Amino acid sequence: MKTQKIIMKSTKIIWQKWSIAFKVMPVIILVTILKFLSHKFGFEIMELNALFTSLVAGTIFLIGFLIAGVLSDYKESEKIPSELSASLKSLLDDTYTIYKGRNSTAACQFLDFQKSFINSLVDWFYKKERTKSMLDRISMMNDFFIEFDKEGVPAPYVVKMKSEQNNIRKMIMRIDTVRDTDFISSAYAIVEAMGFLTALGLIFTKIEPFYASLFFTLLVTFLIAYMVFLIRDLDNPFDYGVNGESGTEISLKPLRDHETALKDFK
Repeated sequence: MKTQKIIMKSTKIIWQKWSIAFKVMPVIILVTILKFLSHKFGFEIMELNALFTSLVAGTIFLIGFLIAGVLSDYKESEKIPSELSASLKSLLDDTYTIYKGRNSTAACQFLDFQKSFINSLVDWFYKKERTKSMLDRISMMNDFFIEFDKEGVPAPYVVKMKSEQNNIRKMIMRIDTVRDTDFISSAYAIVEAMGFLTALGLIFTKIEPFYASLFFTLLVTFLIAYMVFLIRDLDNPFDYGVNGESGTEISLKPLRDHETALKDFK
């Protein structure tokens, strides 16, 4: 059983590392077939020149521009699950303190609410729950805060919990914006067009010997296609509905840990 788990973990790591390369393979196979057909039927009618190398350099420049913009957003998004988990844990600590200190009925009910909330939150990441539903659930916390006030819970506790509620709402809305917004669609269009034209140009360019031409054609095509796929993947780091928690998706481990802690919570 232990060996099986190690094999499964190793397989998962390998898939996460090379998943984009596997996605690019159909493109490489197609370019290989077209290059062989072009060589066989004499369609290699272009000569390698400075203009063509400038086209390749321009494509690389645009890819660098895109990945710089996407990575800055990705690094910011990487912090969100940890910050979200920290706000939920703070909310839990304050609720538990009120429950133990005052034997509060509202606090006990709020603990049960938080258990259901984290389950809904994970479902929301997988697009099984609507954003409006999550925002409504966050607003439902107000009912518990009103009950705390009626029970005479000190105002600083309620104010602090309201602050955490606001932080959770802001992070949910931030994630929703990241998921639904593409990074400069027109920039994607020009990079994809230039990548296509570069591959097409290499297919019809004559370089001797032929296998050296094939090698450089596939190498340049692979690099450009890989980077385009990578940028598109990084552009939505919360795409768990399609890819699950693998590849370039941001880890939900802090939230998973909090979910487990709540299940064991008495």
